[in-house]
Amino acid sequence: MKFIHIADMHFDSPFVNLSDKDGLGDLRRLEQRKVFKKVTEYIKENNIKYLFISGDLYEQKYIKKSTIEYINNLFKEIPETRIFISPGNHDPYTKNSYYNKFYWNENVKIFTSKIEKIECEDANIYGYGFDDFYCKNCGIEKVELEDKNKLNILVIHGTLEGGAIENSEYNPLSSKMLKEKGFDYVALGHIHKLDYNQEENQNIVYPGSTASLGFDELGKHGMIVGELEKEKINLKFVPLDETEFKLYDLDITEIISKEELIEKINEINFEENNLIEIILTGKRNFEIDRYELYKLISNDKVIKIKDKTKINYDLEKLSNDTTLKGLFAKEMLAKLNEENIPEEQKEIIEKAVEIGMEAIDWK
Repeated sequence: MKFIHIADMHFDSPFVNLSDKDGLGDLRRLEQRKVFKKVTEYIKENNIKYLFISGDLYEQKYIKKSTIEYINNLFKEIPETRIFISPGNHDPYTKNSYYNKFYWNENVKIFTSKIEKIECEDANIYGYGFDDFYCKNCGIEKVELEDKNKLNILVIHGTLEGGAIENSEYNPLSSKMLKEKGFDYVALGHIHKLDYNQEENQNIVYPGSTASLGFDELGKHGMIVGELEKEKINLKFVPLDETEFKLYDLDITEIISKEELIEKINEINFEENNLIEIILTGKRNFEIDRYELYKLISNDKVIKIKDKTKINYDLEKLSNDTTLKGLFAKEMLAKLNEENIPEEQKEIIEKAVEIGMEAIDWK
């Protein structure tokens, strides 16, 4: 059987932390539609029989009815494809959710908080959906597969062995337990990073977010295309999101003015379809106003700037002064030169130097 597995589309996300520039959120919401349409176009072109959507299809707090209608109209274009949706923590199946009150196309099955098995020609499809923004335990450990000679697939949103799994508020799941149950494929959602390894014949899979939500989701984003038989699985990742978010570190220690910094950024050639967050590092020789930089930078690939620089104080030189600043520099330098000082402690001291020097200058 052929299937597509996606998750974490997050339609109508506000993208509040994406950029300090105006309009980027609107652009990404349009690109989300473009990405999702690629999914249904691929299904039509390749005669895919099943589509698994493992939660967080949309943002319940922000989703518009027009977006739901857009999604459903795309579903209508693939009437021969059976669509299974497992609501997650951002789109739980609640009384007032669109999952409950909207009339979805007849090829769409939306799971609720009661684990359900749907018998299909090729496989038994099991699923569970959040009914709140949190879920401590969905009860999947109580499920027993009735026919292990048939393909058994689980569509679910949850946290797979994420640290203190027993304390997870987002449906903690154990890969050991899922394997022991005997599922032939587990279509997971919730983690926005792609997690599968074709060489290991992996069958418990996170496809990652279908379209990147920002700079904490680097790399390619798209969908898993699978072909499944008993004891045999073939998976491939198909990128869909043309935009790729990337980080660019820029050491400005040798840059002596705001104008030189702007010129430097404008000269950088980034790849087409990249959106860039520039992280300024090193010692700064001038004050940095990020909002002023946005106005003057002509490189439209740069949509976010993070300032991680430190003031360029020469503590060695200042410590020889008999002024208050010199005494402060001498004391801070002694702390920084202590043996085996942890990196975190060093960062705190360096921050204290900045605050202290600024206070002395202000006084």
